[in-house]
Amino acid sequence: MIEAFIEHIKNKSLLDSNEKYLLACSGGLDSVCLGTLLYFSKINFEVAHVNFQLREKESDDDEKFVRLLAESWRSEFHVLHAETSRVRQEKNLSTQMAAREIRYDWFEKIRKTRNLQGIIIAHHQDDQLETIFLNLLRGTGIEGLYGMADRRGFLIRPLLPFSRKNILDYAKEKSLKWREDSSNTKTDYKRNKLRLDVLPIIYNTSEDSRANLITSFNRLKDTGRAFSGLFELWKSKSILDQDGFQSVKFEDFMHLDGTASILYFWLRSYGFNSDQVQEIYQSCLAGEAGKFFQSPDHILNIDRNQLILAPKAKHFDAIEISENDLGFILPEGKYEILKLKGEVDLDKSSMNAMLDLDQLNFPLTIRTWKEGDRFIPLGMKNSKKISDFLIDLKIPLIKKQEIRILESGEKIAWIIGYRIADWAKHTAATRKTLYLKKR
Repeated sequence: MIEAFIEHIKNKSLLDSNEKYLLACSGGLDSVCLGTLLYFSKINFEVAHVNFQLREKESDDDEKFVRLLAESWRSEFHVLHAETSRVRQEKNLSTQMAAREIRYDWFEKIRKTRNLQGIIIAHHQDDQLETIFLNLLRGTGIEGLYGMADRRGFLIRPLLPFSRKNILDYAKEKSLKWREDSSNTKTDYKRNKLRLDVLPIIYNTSEDSRANLITSFNRLKDTGRAFSGLFELWKSKSILDQDGFQSVKFEDFMHLDGTASILYFWLRSYGFNSDQVQEIYQSCLAGEAGKFFQSPDHILNIDRNQLILAPKAKHFDAIEISENDLGFILPEGKYEILKLKGEVDLDKSSMNAMLDLDQLNFPLTIRTWKEGDRFIPLGMKNSKKISDFLIDLKIPLIKKQEIRILESGEKIAWIIGYRIADWAKHTAATRKTLYLKKR
């Protein structure tokens, strides 16, 4: 096995004999075997062991055993006496999840402190298959079938090509000793139940069932990577990202095979789950324009012929502008306040406003618009509801939550970024101009 191990870590460029690493060692068969392989492969490593203090004397004996192992490998030894029960209660986690969080956080702390090149974990082929089946039971998508990577960030798993039988045979050949964790024989946990009861039945269906499973999952992983590449290409061509809003037209996704999967790959990083995405897709098919969907931080709106995604609007506290202020800041940017006298070149950009200063009453107020607000749009004589004005402009519902107004007294002088009010406009008779200019 040592030859196959050395060839694997060289071919995958997983480990370098000129660097030093951290081996996570429980004292069980897998990590003892891995430490031995590293030692004979002349890979430099330090040893980290977590005493979770869950099995009393058994846990303490594990610690003593690993300490002696580290000495035999001439490796620096690190130990953590973890308060697993306290962490589990404080964070409302299962014992397994609390233990996982504790050990990986601590491993990374050691790696940084000791300036080590990676954390070596003893996951093997059986662990890989168990992980994939657990993901299937959780209702995973195709990425759940990828399993664990040989290397992800600073985590390195050099035993993934080797089965537990390979490891056991090597341990017997080298007369290695290891510790048995009594909790591994209990079927209280899903992983143990899979390992002890379910997977042996699958493996025994034929001589090549295990090998065929590995081959199938590798092919699915390759298919998934191909899909990811095609998705990124679609995303770059179809998703418009502008002013904090993302949008995609129906014509760019509704005709595609696997539409729900494409939408999920787009929306998952914004907190939407697969069930929500399926509902979004069905609503698109039904033409339910105006419907909203929410994740913890984002909101998705089915507009007339497109989907629009945006962060949820944060509460906006009204801003008061005094006569001497030189500017103000809105979430979308900074504005400069200028006072001009005499004739000026008119700025017709809707992003800026030129108002007749003599018509305004200070302090001015900037606030979010609300239902019932009315104003007299530039060029009109009668007032109009802002809600109707925004409908006329075909402003999507999701964008309406971001729209603010400038108010003078109780009169609306400007829908910021869209239209000034007719009564406040700059005219040929204007002697002094208030110029609100976005920087």
